[in-house]
Amino acid sequence: MGKQVVPESARRRRRPTKNGAVLSERVIVETALRMLAEHGGEGLTARRLGLALGADPSTLYRYFAGMDDLTLAIGAELIGRALDGWAPTGEWRADLRRLGLRIHGAYLAHPQAAVLTASRVTGREQETAVDEAILAVLRTAGFPDPDTVRIYHAFIDQSLAFAALDAASLALPAAAREADEQMWESTYARLSAASHPHIAATADLLAARMNHSAYPAALDMLLDSAESRLGRLVGRAIAHPTES
Repeated sequence: MGKQVVPESARRRRRPTKNGAVLSERVIVETALRMLAEHGGEGLTARRLGLALGADPSTLYRYFAGMDDLTLAIGAELIGRALDGWAPTGEWRADLRRLGLRIHGAYLAHPQAAVLTASRVTGREQETAVDEAILAVLRTAGFPDPDTVRIYHAFIDQSLAFAALDAASLALPAAAREADEQMWESTYARLSAASHPHIAATADLLAARMNHSAYPAALDMLLDSAESRLGRLVGRAIAHPTES
């Protein structure tokens, strides 16, 4: 069973640590993000984090129930950053596209942390704020609740899935990532038209596209589908105004 987290008012450290830091959840999360960037997920331990903060590792458990709780806080921080500077304009499609790209970008800014957290459901304030924003955009646009939830589900899972996929590539050692990227020209572009006619016919296009994220294109496809659905709903309402 995880350790009980001390309430915020009781756990706040009044004196700086050996490194001069005044501990808080945010300071710990920011330090953990830096450690993940330097050492990857396997390098994030309570001992190493304590050393980086200049505090005894046990101090961390006054702020988090355990390292998994810290992982959830890191995930919440990343997705929460998508809302920084974002506000709805009333143009639902443009608003969702911008928010989706911001979610994707927030994770890719910290690829090692994204690999660790993109599949997690945190239930924390930052995450629920993003969910509330997406649902509000869709409901305000006029989508019925069943469609709102269906589109929200596809939208958020697509955003996080591409974030995890693209972050995993960025988190690779540089040599491995470069080898993967060169594969489209070193191997695919050299396949015979006799054995692989369709790859051979599109080899130049594949080489130009495949080392870039497909997320913007996939996001546009999803929004195209949602826009078409809304158009059908509006058309049906105009044609049958008395229907409930």
